Amino acid sequence: MFRGATSLNMDAKGRLAVPAKHRDALHAQSEGHLVLTAHPHRCLLLYPQPAWEPIQSKVMALSSFDRQSSALQRLLVGFAEDVDLDSAGRLLVSPVLREFAGLEKQVMLVGQGSHFELWGMEAWRSQLQQVMAAENMELPAELEGFSL
Repeated sequence: MFRGATSLNMDAKGRLAVPAKHRDALHAQSEGHLVLTAHPHRCLLLYPQPAWEPIQSKVMALSSFDRQSSALQRLLVGFAEDVDLDSAGRLLVSPVLREFAGLEKQVMLVGQGSHFELWGMEAWRSQLQQVMAAENMELPAELEGFSL
C-alpha cells in the first residue's frame, strides 16, 4: 500500500531516488520492475509492473474506433515505459515523460494505494489550490453518505 506525499529532487539526467520505505515495497511486489506512464491530469503514474498489466489489458480491450477510448489508449499505453529501479534505488524518467508532466528539479511523489502519481512541483501546488478552493466540492455518486 503506497501512501503519503514526498518531495524529491530529480538530477540533470532525470533520475529520482525512491524513498527507502517505498523502494522495499516495490522490490517485494515487482522486483523493482515498474511502469511509468502519462495521466490526463498532466502528471505521471508509476505502477509496479504486475499491478499495471491488468490495467493495460482493460484499456486495450476498449474499442479503437471510439474516439475517447482510442485517445485513452494512446495516452496510457502509448506513453507507458518499463523502468527499473537501479542498485541505488533510483528510477530514470525519460525526457518525453518529463516534458509531458513538466517535471523539473523538484517533484512530488504521491502515494495512491496501488501506485504513485509523480507531479511537477508547480502543477502539484496548483492542484492543491484547486482542491482547497472548492467550497462545495461535489462527491461522486459512489461516495454518497461517505464520511471521515
